[in-house]
Amino acid sequence: MKNILFSVSLILMLASCNRNPQKINVSNVSIDLKIKHFDINLLKLRQDQMQAAIPALKSAYGEFFDIFTYRMIAIGGIEQPNFPELLYSFVSDSLIRKLETNIALKVDTIQFRKELEAAFKHYKYYFPDKEIPTVYTCISGFNQSVVISQNLIGVSLDKYMGSNSPFYEQLGLPAYKRKNMRPEKMVPDMLQGWADAEWPKSEKDNSLLSQMIQQGKVLYFMDAMLPDLNDTLKIGFTEKQMEFCRNNEAKMWTYMAEHKMLFTTDRMSIKRFIDDGPYTAVFSEQSPARTGVWIGWQIVRSYMKQNKDLKLADLMNNTDYQSILNQSGYRP
Repeated sequence: MKNILFSVSLILMLASCNRNPQKINVSNVSIDLKIKHFDINLLKLRQDQMQAAIPALKSAYGEFFDIFTYRMIAIGGIEQPNFPELLYSFVSDSLIRKLETNIALKVDTIQFRKELEAAFKHYKYYFPDKEIPTVYTCISGFNQSVVISQNLIGVSLDKYMGSNSPFYEQLGLPAYKRKNMRPEKMVPDMLQGWADAEWPKSEKDNSLLSQMIQQGKVLYFMDAMLPDLNDTLKIGFTEKQMEFCRNNEAKMWTYMAEHKMLFTTDRMSIKRFIDDGPYTAVFSEQSPARTGVWIGWQIVRSYMKQNKDLKLADLMNNTDYQSILNQSGYRP
């Protein structure tokens, strides 16, 4: 009986240790999430409808219409005399039509809404005074994945058709980019873009450490918004790459410290640890790129663990990166 009781106690203790403290009950949080499918309304237009339909599209989609035509497909605005022809040329392009068919097979819009609603219920819980952005879906012809403006998130569905999509291989995209071009990455990428826009990096500090911790804050924000999501999807690593980071955390941190990298402001040195790529050259081909971002994430997690009274808003508004490191107790 004692052995049984001990076993039960041990199981409960381990379960308690592994419980995600950011997993909260948001079932009573109410939000009005608007998802507008610009791609559907645009691509259904025939050539003889285009001229008359443009004012209605502009009215219905407002700022996103301009973002799409100016920034995403680069054909300018409605003031151009040949604008209807340019827009219809995009709509009728054979590639765009193939993408439309493929997206219908690859992207589950019901699951997409479910994941977004769960994420923004957490957002409303932590930031009750902030507005929920309107979400717009589109097909951009492999242009920007996510666009952000005030109270607006746009996502290109054709950038998330699956890592093995033949379209991406035909484009010649490297494997490290293709591995994250899948439906499961849509919501994490949108939340990351939203956090980057809502809490931009301080311009006062351009060191490697500041960028590591700033991006670590964004990933911690995603921990809170997407508490059930695997860490691999938040940061875009494979499980083997995550394992490399866990096994070599102390060595990577020591390397950065001993080579006086943490406070460098040299752009190329910073890119080595922050930018995407096949791997981090100084840490071997088994490492992922963006190892500095992963370490920044662990620093922020340690900081919040050490400062349990801090709210998520306190963290996101804090741009004193040195203070975050000092108070984190980070000792890999």
